[in-house]
Amino acid sequence: QVHGIVRRSSSFNTGRIEHLYKNPQAHIEGNMKLHYGDLTDSTCLVKIINEVKPSEIYNLGAQSHVKISFDLAEYTADVDGVGTLRLLDAIKTCGLINSVKFYQASTSELFGKVQEIPQKETTPFYPRSPYGAAKLYAYWIVVNFREAYNLFAVNGILFNHESPRRGANFVTRKISRSVAKIHLGQLDCFSLGNLDAKRDWGHAKDYVEAMWLMLQTDEPEDFVIATGEVHSVREFVEKSFKHIGKTIVWEGKNENEVGRCKETGKIHVTVNHKYYRPTEVDFLQGDCTKARQKLNWKPRVTFDELVREMVDADVELMRNNPNA
Repeated sequence: QVHGIVRRSSSFNTGRIEHLYKNPQAHIEGNMKLHYGDLTDSTCLVKIINEVKPSEIYNLGAQSHVKISFDLAEYTADVDGVGTLRLLDAIKTCGLINSVKFYQASTSELFGKVQEIPQKETTPFYPRSPYGAAKLYAYWIVVNFREAYNLFAVNGILFNHESPRRGANFVTRKISRSVAKIHLGQLDCFSLGNLDAKRDWGHAKDYVEAMWLMLQTDEPEDFVIATGEVHSVREFVEKSFKHIGKTIVWEGKNENEVGRCKETGKIHVTVNHKYYRPTEVDFLQGDCTKARQKLNWKPRVTFDELVREMVDADVELMRNNPNA
């Protein structure tokens, strides 16, 4: 039985789980149920947790866009930081401390200005955004509840995980969507920020398995989940275009840099300073040795497979609906 919390919105916001409604297995005797709620509303959290009495809670709710967190700093702190506390307090209020296992979606953004390479569970944190700082509070309040009340609570320090369901304003999906549109003749050119930012990118389905595994252990512990491989935004662009048969050649420097198609001479990529962050995280690389040893977990989907899957899914999407 799966229960989810959905925010009230004037437009539909359940697109990413729409396919589950059409799956009879997910809906046998109400196996999946959505409740209206919000991480800024402690009353509703107490009400839902008391009604459902779950055995596992996965806190995946957040204002999760790093760049936008600079513009919505207070809201990000409220949802990502204090929101986690509200959930933990609701578990305590409902008397479920001894029966619930709690998963907190922690983040590689905690490492920010990295203090060592690669980053593991013992690496000092140095967040570089309101998002990272809010998630830092959440991380420590989870540790505090674990130690103060013996709650089975874990932080999954997940490095970037992507899939065709990634939000359209995240860089990987922006690239795959734009490349798909260019392939179909619906777009000529798109703009990006820092092309040289390097990330440890994995596939969301591998990482969700790791989340689940963390709650199946005997003792609650925090884990870094990563591939250990690093690729630049530039490389993501090149591989995406390669998949549709185009070779990107870079010309110019900094904000004047462009990505030109070798075959046609057309400029497909430009750089726009508005996509830069006030404080940049240049390099993230995770070391998931602990997860490999203790959870027997390892990533299965390669970087190349991830890029191909995202581009293919967006070509299909844009072909069926150019306005998607």
